[in-house]
Amino acid sequence: MSERLVPLGKRVAEPRPQPAPGAPTVYVETYGCQMNVADSDLIGSVLADAGYARAERADQADVILINTCAVREKAEERVVARAAELGALKRKRPNTVLAIVGCMAEHLKEGLADRAPAVDVIAGPDSYRRMPELLAAARAQHAQPLVDVKLDKAETYEGLSGAVGGDGVSGFVTIQRGCDKFCTFCVVPFTRGRERGAAPREVLRQVRELAAVGYREVMLLGQTVNSYRWPDGDRDVTFAELLHAVATIDGIERIRFTSPYPVDFTDDVIEAIAREPKICKYIHLPVQSGSDVVLERMKRGYTVADYREIVRRLRAVVPHIALSTDILTGFSGETEDDHAQTLALMREVRFDSAFMFAYSERDLTFAAKKLPDDITPALKQRRLSEIVALQEIVSAEVFAAHVGRHERVLVHGPSKRDPQQLMGRTDGFKTVILPSGVGAVGEIVDVTIERATMATLFARA
Repeated sequence: MSERLVPLGKRVAEPRPQPAPGAPTVYVETYGCQMNVADSDLIGSVLADAGYARAERADQADVILINTCAVREKAEERVVARAAELGALKRKRPNTVLAIVGCMAEHLKEGLADRAPAVDVIAGPDSYRRMPELLAAARAQHAQPLVDVKLDKAETYEGLSGAVGGDGVSGFVTIQRGCDKFCTFCVVPFTRGRERGAAPREVLRQVRELAAVGYREVMLLGQTVNSYRWPDGDRDVTFAELLHAVATIDGIERIRFTSPYPVDFTDDVIEAIAREPKICKYIHLPVQSGSDVVLERMKRGYTVADYREIVRRLRAVVPHIALSTDILTGFSGETEDDHAQTLALMREVRFDSAFMFAYSERDLTFAAKKLPDDITPALKQRRLSEIVALQEIVSAEVFAAHVGRHERVLVHGPSKRDPQQLMGRTDGFKTVILPSGVGAVGEIVDVTIERATMATLFARA
């Protein structure tokens, strides 16, 4: 094992200084994926080190920061609508600074100010180190919005940490930023730049920090997380080696990762999942379509047969592994037969759950420039409805099969519907509602599942 992959054991995290009386306050809203949640934690850490205090509500804050997603058009529309609401709040509190950061800021750049005229700071995903300076400049003058959207192919935020965030039980560590795949429909390479990994020592430092302050679970993040490589002399540290190293850190009981890319799902990663008890037996593996013709048009780099083989290999070594996926319907040129092939693959693989979307064209992408968006909105919606309906049936059957089983559940916090009950997750990433008096936040408890819906399990002690 590389010297850089030897964990140094559990350490006590340095206490963060408390904000001074009268310190400026910041309120953060997050839209999008786990990477955005991790980035919000990172920004919160940077601002805390700069002396900012956290505000619980937007109308209490000196700075309102919206961390955004650009993957789908609806996400951008939500942010623009929210910025208009906050613009009304700013008129009542004119010294408030509104910052929009992240992928949408990178995607729209200066044009964002036209759609969200109340914005004072526009900053991309590689500008978070500079947030204190940008916000200080914006607070000193309210003229033209400050724009900092330059991508940095070397920025991995080494030395920084987001351990102040999360739910105190499950924390995020970003091991890789950017993407080199350039799928024809996807804007991520243009909003987050090219692939670059964090040094193994840096990943392990952050995991140890989480463990030292009581986190029990870590999720390793990357746009194509299993594409991770780090040069170490005449060889590369692989993603599988990194998984094994993280598994040796005391205090962390569960390890998850997302999202792997099918092309880079290698045998050593599958072996690590099977061998390491701490690595959760759950994989989110985006397929996007069940049609080879559509996959080729998307430039995904694999066929349906390739995808089936990954699923076969996973289930051969971990028979009860839980699988979720992404499905994108209505892409350029998709026929009824292509759609039928996607439904057939869903019936065959029987995903535990899925994120399902209708295609929305994103400028900058190859598809926006070269491929017609030729499926009508009504047809996209009909196909999406059929995909959702099928997945609901399969999910209900998969979840129902857990009734009567014994499960180990990591308790995350109160149930949203009933704060008297607790909510946790199984190794297979299924939400479990626990009866009153069973478990405490951060504990792993053994329960029996007594009933299920298509998205939630309910336990008895």
